[in-house]
Amino acid sequence: MAHDPLDTVIGVDESVRRDTQAASKALAAAKKAEQTGDRMGSIGELRRALAADPTNQSVMFSLGYQLDLVGEEDEALAMYERCCERPPRMINSLINLAIAHEDRGDYARAERCLRQVLDTYPNHPRARLYMKDVQASREMVIEEEVDRDVFKRKALFDTPVTDFELSVRARTCLKKMNIRTLGDLLKITEAELMSYKNFGESSLQEIKKMLATRNLKLGQGLEDAHRQARKALIEQYKGTGQEGVLGKPVSDLSLSVRARKALQYLNIQTLGDLASHTEAELMGVKNFGATSLKEVRERLTEHGLALRHIEA
Repeated sequence: MAHDPLDTVIGVDESVRRDTQAASKALAAAKKAEQTGDRMGSIGELRRALAADPTNQSVMFSLGYQLDLVGEEDEALAMYERCCERPPRMINSLINLAIAHEDRGDYARAERCLRQVLDTYPNHPRARLYMKDVQASREMVIEEEVDRDVFKRKALFDTPVTDFELSVRARTCLKKMNIRTLGDLLKITEAELMSYKNFGESSLQEIKKMLATRNLKLGQGLEDAHRQARKALIEQYKGTGQEGVLGKPVSDLSLSVRARKALQYLNIQTLGDLASHTEAELMGVKNFGATSLKEVRERLTEHGLALRHIEA
């Protein structure tokens, strides 16, 4: 396994005696099994490598990663934790451990893992991307804990839009946009609604009035929609070796001044952030037109990405 200088943070303990020869042999067999598609065989060889060399963090990480890919989440988490118990702590282990904690809703532990990375490498793109998601998730939890009516609110968001008194035209348009619940509706902006064929100003005002009577408004669930889109992208790229593209700064795209200002206005910092937005969201920014949109779409395509699309 190639050594990445970003994979270590501080010093190493060389006091433990290890059978490195046996470990290397098992590790080579694990790589061969993985190359032939025998993931379980690879896991077995990695277990043997770790038994021979119990403090080898690279083997721990590889075993945890393979276990994660086959759905053995508990054992994978335990392996990442073991890998991070002593210095030098591998950055990739800390990040994967953070993701595992986030998936379990343990945002405090996830944030602590990412903080260890960012304290040493403040501009690490993947750590910054995941920290943004963890903090957003944690803030949502705090807001829910403060709100005594959280369960009632969730039930409200799950209410089908057909339960509300809307015109036939408005209900038909929402159905075509695949907007099924009140929660779906709150993740949509006015610009996105108006961009659909046959959806006019009267339908927009009708929906806004309905939401206002419940102290709600269009777009208030956008951050949740962006977070879910980023998580979906992370899951899509998991195991491809190209996860880093999501954390690439948008400043590297060599965009025009007009396009850059629009992304700054929307607080879009990485390609992952950008791909979680829709065309309508970008077009809703003043002075961002068709030319800027074409420019952004082309840059994303170059990296195998696209703007978020709402299925009609």
